Amino acid sequence: MHEMSIAMAVVAQVEEAAGAAGASAVTSVRLQVGELAGVVPDALAFCFELACAGTVLEGAELVTEPVPARARCRSCPGDWAVGMPPRLVCPGCGQATDVELLAGRELQILSVHWEDGPGPGCDPVRTPESTPTPVREPISEER
Repeated sequence: MHEMSIAMAVVAQVEEAAGAAGASAVTSVRLQVGELAGVVPDALAFCFELACAGTVLEGAELVTEPVPARARCRSCPGDWAVGMPPRLVCPGCGQATDVELLAGRELQILSVHWEDGPGPGCDPVRTPESTPTPVREPISEER
């Protein structure tokens, strides 16, 4: 199941970014997953939960945004939904020789939400329960 290797790669990239920013916990990760990326979203969600165990991402929500596959014929106007299994023959002229895949192979981190860790000069007596932790705005990560 290659979803596990994908989940581990996502966790590693997010952990690196969160560590560099001093985040105390990652609350959500948003991924864009193309219809033709060969990824089963449910399997990826299961693997993501396992890959997050014992990391700053433990308990983080994985949000996947599907990207429908679309193609166009360079000889004809317009584009079409490719679907699954992929239909890479132009519905206008019936040719498959000059077809360009426009979308559907995406697999990228769109954003990450995390909680900031304690900064320099923080009162060490305060606990996370007594001090509200600010949430960092989403960051865009691209592969």
